[in-house]
Amino acid sequence: MDLFSAPAPESARQRVAELTRLIDRYNYEYYMNDRSLVSDYEFDALLRELVELEKQYPELSLPTSPARRVGGEVNKAFRQVEHRFPMLSLGNTYSIEEIEEFESRTRKLLDGVPFSYTCELKYDGVAIGLTYRHGQLVQAVTRGNGAVGDDITSNARTVGTIPLKLQGDYPDDFEARGEVVYPFEAFDAMNRQREADGEPPFANPRNAASGSLKLQDSSECAKRKLMFCMYFLMLPPDSAQQQDPAYASHSGRLEVARSMGFKVQPYIKECRDIQEIKAFIDYWDKERWNLPFGIDGVVIKVNQTGLWDQLGNTAKSPRWAIAYKFKAERVSTPLEAVTYHVGRTGIVTPVANLKPVWLGGTTVRRATLNNADFIAKLDIREGDSLLVEKGGEIIPKIVGVDLEKRPEGAEPVRYATVCPVCGTPLVRPEGEAGHYCPNSDGCLPQILGQLEHFVSRRAMDIDSLGSERLRLLYDTGLVSNVADLYDLTAEKLVGLGEGTASSIQEKGADNILKALEESKKVPFERVLFALGIRYVGEVGAKKLARHFGNIDALMGANVMELAMVEDVGEVTAVAVNDYFNLASHRAIVERLRAAGLQMTAEDKRVGNQLQGMTIVVSGVFQHFKRDEIKASIEQHGGKVGSSVSGKTTYLLAGDNMGPEKLKKAEKIGVAIISESDYERMIGEADSK
Repeated sequence: MDLFSAPAPESARQRVAELTRLIDRYNYEYYMNDRSLVSDYEFDALLRELVELEKQYPELSLPTSPARRVGGEVNKAFRQVEHRFPMLSLGNTYSIEEIEEFESRTRKLLDGVPFSYTCELKYDGVAIGLTYRHGQLVQAVTRGNGAVGDDITSNARTVGTIPLKLQGDYPDDFEARGEVVYPFEAFDAMNRQREADGEPPFANPRNAASGSLKLQDSSECAKRKLMFCMYFLMLPPDSAQQQDPAYASHSGRLEVARSMGFKVQPYIKECRDIQEIKAFIDYWDKERWNLPFGIDGVVIKVNQTGLWDQLGNTAKSPRWAIAYKFKAERVSTPLEAVTYHVGRTGIVTPVANLKPVWLGGTTVRRATLNNADFIAKLDIREGDSLLVEKGGEIIPKIVGVDLEKRPEGAEPVRYATVCPVCGTPLVRPEGEAGHYCPNSDGCLPQILGQLEHFVSRRAMDIDSLGSERLRLLYDTGLVSNVADLYDLTAEKLVGLGEGTASSIQEKGADNILKALEESKKVPFERVLFALGIRYVGEVGAKKLARHFGNIDALMGANVMELAMVEDVGEVTAVAVNDYFNLASHRAIVERLRAAGLQMTAEDKRVGNQLQGMTIVVSGVFQHFKRDEIKASIEQHGGKVGSSVSGKTTYLLAGDNMGPEKLKKAEKIGVAIISESDYERMIGEADSK
């Protein structure tokens, strides 16, 4: 606490206590009992008040404060932690026969000792361990390799179903284990937002959950609406609860955990024999698609925890538990037609339009056929029935042809030769799998896609212009290319689309014009990325901008000069050259320049201390994020290498560096420097 700040008045202490009590109660009812006692608006207002009070009086902010749910801590490196109890992975099987063998072997090992099993859902998420001491969450760790995991405590605090402090009676020291999952509804909402921001959607909830827990900014993790599903309560050997009958069974421990404030899922059943186990598996193999989150199987455990040590473990898995994994659900359904989708860069994707079929909890009507090679490889023919599969993925995929249902004399599917939208003959570059429409300036989906890409967050970040408003601007003739956006005025915008959901009134017009004005500050590398040149992503745009320095030098470069830029290959070089060879594209660039957009790269170099040096970076650093230290090398005249070679000047080694890079550096005699060595080299050691 600042020695010169006044202590919190009693009224502030009382209000923080009252807000904490109310928010904890509302959180508990919402996450544990699915009841909303107040509106979202009222809840958010209380939480904002608490956050502001704790900012004003930091001494009132406790580790268990519900304000911690908001996040805000930035983790530059996830510290690795050794697990107190090894996080063994379960033995997996897709075979009921192996479940029968497990059950028979367990009975033989226990030799007449009475016991039962618990059957529960195998959550499709990320396994973590939560340590509680004196009723408070003190640490959250990922599985990692089972012996060591990453400390993700700041992110775990943002998950609403992870209690920050416990209620009722609880052990003084224990670990709660479970899976962090991404509920389907929240996952779909996040993917819709990512697509609106011009970012690629996540493939499935499991990957999204894993990525969310490793976000460096916990406030970003808080936005993800993750859920924790508890499946273990681990006690130290000397715990007093080891002798408590309430903790003598796995199902009993979960009931105790429920009374502490954990959201223990109700999908658990005590089973006496293999028949009851099979019945549980059969039920959930069909019902899993009706759950609000993903599962990929069923876990069977010996219920009596006192028998776990007696049964013991193999090198990797406990002998008292096993997981049965569901096979990916597969159906056969007729192919009704193949249509073609045109993307922003002109890539044409074939789509199988299917006779609607129920699969994995949803009705499937369409699935991608990827490209012409995919269609040829599967030998898909007109009138075929296709095999569609949906396992842990959300998106259905075509995995084959149901040859038994193939009509006699069926003709192979003929791939499109012209663009389905504008009729332009399709092009397939040598060595590429996909076809594309080259009419980038006259093909509607490409025009709209380019506009959406230009305004996206990672490009020009003009958030007042969504896809519906852009379509409105195009349909009314105001905008047909990105340069037209900067000719918009309040007179042209106000009243546009009257009576529709995307109509623009005075305030909306003002927001659009302000966002366009603000976009003129966006650096050249992002302007270049925003142009949407084929094959030029964020990294490529940055490399080109830094190498050529300005748009004129870039537009004047030939293919050979472009291909010499680091990480810019011949294919990209040809695409960039072709783009700027079109007079219409040069005209757009000139109009953007005249509008005030940045067409010259900022000179971010602060010195030449590393001139001529190539430095490979590996590991985690105390004073820099990885991207920051790479940028620093370039700012001081050096070059960042991707792998250790004879051209490497130094290997800059942080904590937990890659062992292969270290081994290679030692083998070929590359000098290894530390972060403090690096700081001395650039003259910043005293400034940290």
